[in-house]
Amino acid sequence: MSGKPSSTPAWLASPRARELAYLVGLAAAGALLPLVVYPTLAMKILYFGLFACAYNLLFGYLGLLAFGHAAFFGLASYVCAHLVTVVGLTPELGILAGTAAAAALGAVIGWLAIKRTGLYFAMITLALAQVVYFYLVQAPWSMGEDGIQTGPRGKLFGVISLADNTSMYVVTLVIFLAGFAIVNRAVNSPFGEVLTAIRDNEPRAVSLGYDTRRFKLLAFTLSAAISGLAGATKAIVLQLANLGDVHFSMSGEVLLAVLIGGIGTALGPIVGAAVLMTMFDALAKTGAWVQAIQGALFVGFVLLLRSGVVGTLSGLFARKTR
Repeated sequence: MSGKPSSTPAWLASPRARELAYLVGLAAAGALLPLVVYPTLAMKILYFGLFACAYNLLFGYLGLLAFGHAAFFGLASYVCAHLVTVVGLTPELGILAGTAAAAALGAVIGWLAIKRTGLYFAMITLALAQVVYFYLVQAPWSMGEDGIQTGPRGKLFGVISLADNTSMYVVTLVIFLAGFAIVNRAVNSPFGEVLTAIRDNEPRAVSLGYDTRRFKLLAFTLSAAISGLAGATKAIVLQLANLGDVHFSMSGEVLLAVLIGGIGTALGPIVGAAVLMTMFDALAKTGAWVQAIQGALFVGFVLLLRSGVVGTLSGLFARKTR
């Protein structure tokens, strides 16, 4: 035994206790967030934070760098907006349908992409995401470059009106917490331990008898589904689905959010999403400067702060505690 004191409090020693602590902390922070920023920005932070958590499941815990996650986010946004606007589904059914569509697309793209690794995997995901993008440009039901405007947000379960930003925010917060709980449970389960083993040493995981392709496909599909949940929520919140949702730049933004917050950390993607959404909102009128600052952030975090904000702070706290 080393005799060194642990940097983790005893009551947070178990994964389940940490998961509960994260949920309670995020619920409290979410309740206070509208007091700090206006409601629409707060909802943007929540749904994009959920998108970043989904991407972190694949990149941070499985080690697969994908460049096409905008396909799942954007397709779910379009499907939800179309079904709510044209078919007349209630918001919760539209969100569920969008999530299911993203999961199905994730299963197909994942089945094709996981046969390769490294740069080849990344390029396959990018290429297939571009196929989805150009399909939505041409498809009659997607309204081309105009996108789909959903109009009024409708009523949840046909009873609760979402026209008011307060009720819409509460629903968005609940969706965010549910999605975060699913991702966090996955990474803290035996399934998550296998994903980490594959990331660290896939040949060794294979030698231990694990079907690594099956685990990769399950993780990819789950990540796509949660990304779709975020995208469908976005369509209801902003009452719009457009090509920006499925453009490859959206994949770059979610990757940047994970890098800023901390790869492979539970709260890092949420912190990164908050930083990005706040920056985009503050610099919305500056045009091209947003892209320049976004690029500078990407280079800076890759070169100087590779553990991200949360990863760096956690490391400093651990060293100080020891």
